[in-house]
Amino acid sequence: MVWPFKPKFRKQIARIEITGAIAGATRTRVLEALKTVEEKKFPALLLRIDSPGGTVGDSQEIYSALKRLGKKTKIVASFGNISASGGVYIGMGAEHIMANPGTITGSIGVILRGNNLERLLEKVGVSFKVIKSGPYKDILSFDRELTEAEENILQQLIDVSYQQFVQTIAEARSLAVETVKSFADGRIFTGEQAVELGVVDRLGTEEDARRWTAELVGLDPEKTPCYTLEERKPLLSRVLPGSRQTKSGIRAGIDWLEFEVSTSGLPLWLYRP
Repeated sequence: MVWPFKPKFRKQIARIEITGAIAGATRTRVLEALKTVEEKKFPALLLRIDSPGGTVGDSQEIYSALKRLGKKTKIVASFGNISASGGVYIGMGAEHIMANPGTITGSIGVILRGNNLERLLEKVGVSFKVIKSGPYKDILSFDRELTEAEENILQQLIDVSYQQFVQTIAEARSLAVETVKSFADGRIFTGEQAVELGVVDRLGTEEDARRWTAELVGLDPEKTPCYTLEERKPLLSRVLPGSRQTKSGIRAGIDWLEFEVSTSGLPLWLYRP
């Protein structure tokens, strides 16, 4: 059955929440939600970010989509408990940013990690024979140390990714590149410090951000609701919500393990405490 009365989207604020590590699934969900915001002609979007960051490419695609949408829709980002590294990068796609005073943010930089199990493999008597087309085809292989030449190659890759990050923040926040580099050394800082640095505009809660968003598009901050665009849940989770709560902690752990395995050897915009 099709409900005959359509919500008055033009008098509501769209809301999208980005939580956890940013990877392919996050990108797919958020891009679909942003498309809906555009199609329904919401006047504004409240983007709630509570993420330590994630993969570079996925963060860049979400940021680019936000910049395109921002030409038609007012976007305000609200930083939650943590909005670090790739979370900050995505936030740069919003015209305005608000954070709690104690929000953990920053960690602007790039990290790439690999695993070296060479000594462990020697103890158990396992070795690998590698046939490769070039000297760097097995770069970051887990059964040997990096060579100096390989370290230089990876450092250049990291430096380019870092420069992209810094340039985006400088342009989005109208800061000099050298100013951004002065605090973009991987350090974390609070929302209060972020305001002083120019990364965040105001301090406040998500509710404060909602009210601000409404005011920016001429809507009543006392009455304007948020329409949250959520990922459609599996049927079992909708029918038996208790089962979802029971498995949520286990699922979160499995998701993080999968993220660690799938991103091993990739440059990441990610805060790793």
